Amino acid sequence: MAALLVFGLHVNNFGYFGGTGGRLVNWGFSAGATGVSFFFVLSGFVLTWSARPHDRALAFWRRRIARVYPVHLVTLALALVMAYTLAHQPRPTPKQALSNVLLLHSWWRPWWQTLNPVSWSLACEAFFYASFPLLILLLRRLGTRGSAAVGGLSVVAVTVLAWANAHHWWTYELYSFPAARLPEFVLGAVTARLVLLGRWRGPGLEASLALAIIGYFLVPQVAPGYSSTVCTIAGFALLIPAAAVADVQGLPSLWRRRRLVRLGELSFAFYMIHLLVLRSATQLLGTKPHFGLLAGVAVTTTAFAVSLGLSWILYEAVERPARRLLLRRRRRPGPARTP
Repeated sequence: MAALLVFGLHVNNFGYFGGTGGRLVNWGFSAGATGVSFFFVLSGFVLTWSARPHDRALAFWRRRIARVYPVHLVTLALALVMAYTLAHQPRPTPKQALSNVLLLHSWWRPWWQTLNPVSWSLACEAFFYASFPLLILLLRRLGTRGSAAVGGLSVVAVTVLAWANAHHWWTYELYSFPAARLPEFVLGAVTARLVLLGRWRGPGLEASLALAIIGYFLVPQVAPGYSSTVCTIAGFALLIPAAAVADVQGLPSLWRRRRLVRLGELSFAFYMIHLLVLRSATQLLGTKPHFGLLAGVAVTTTAFAVSLGLSWILYEAVERPARRLLLRRRRRPGPARTP
């Protein structure tokens, strides 16, 4: 669902709908960028939930590389081909291309939207992954109260950064700056730690979802960019552990349905490919065509179907086999076995 919010945001930005349809899409998806904030909180939660007790940092980083790099490199190559074959596509400089490959481009604002623009969030994730071994060590030593205090400080950090960004304290926009997005990741890790310790006391799934939706529709009331994070951070930080608790306790949950789980498996590849599909469609549809409602729905449905089909191919032909290959253990020669 978070990836779908980002897709809707980009459909809105590409101007597929005009008139009443355009106003409805803008109302529903102008806050879609908050889906990336959801990814950051979810990433901290999932990595903490699945952290191995005596895991080494190198082994952890190897698994993270195997998880994100294959799809990243394939979509990066597609974006590079598009830049040199399609009309009106920006061509990257060698430094921009290299920073994309190394997932460093979000640290420098002029580079963050080059090639496959959505990969800026992967550069943030790369920073989170680099920090995680130290973070999980800290949370395991702090216990319940200390972890809760870290979570509270993370919320305060998001609030202060949002206020400072809205009041132009920085010459640099914080939205894509990896260090500024770290508190969201840390908050997700803290909530996972509290659930694991059996000390989570948040509201249930329905109430948490309602709070997340309210926060989502509050986004247009604040300054655009990083400031919108403050509207949704509480709802997301409650919703994710509430869904996890529902799973652990066997409570009813929409998100455990087989088809939604399958879409969740494809969501990373979908997120990475959908904007390239929308960009390539401009060669046929033009820039901001502002279709009527029926034509806009037809075009959007087609773009979604193509993106979903390509994400299935990426998942089955790139993501899964590459991960198996990169994580394959070498067998050490041992003593001969006797019958």
